[in-house]
Amino acid sequence: MIVLDASVLIAHLDSSDSFHSQARRLLDEVGPESLGASSITLAEVFVAPVRLNQLDRVQSAIDALEIRELELGEGCSTRLAELRATTGLKMPDCCVIASAESKEGKVATFDRSLARVADGLGFQVLPSPS
Repeated sequence: MIVLDASVLIAHLDSSDSFHSQARRLLDEVGPESLGASSITLAEVFVAPVRLNQLDRVQSAIDALEIRELELGEGCSTRLAELRATTGLKMPDCCVIASAESKEGKVATFDRSLARVADGLGFQVLPSPS
């Protein structure tokens, strides 16, 4: 499974985003791998569409990509706290890491800090950090 960060989804959905082409390419090339995003990641992605009254359009696009919502399960609070304390990442990024851990997945992000930490924790990061 590939666990998506909000940066990838937002770029995919917004043609004016500087990472739009990369996001489209990344999502087009996933092959048979399933896609997932934490509930927190999806909530981040939905903020602007809610403000613009475009949630239905964005939800349809997410559904078309067959992105599975990954719930952060009972007992995740201590793991999230550990990640936040030890990595310095913001909580939404910790949710990406925790989701990837629970699914033994890869991490897809354009966020350099998240990519660096995910790589350091042994996750395959897409696109590959440079």
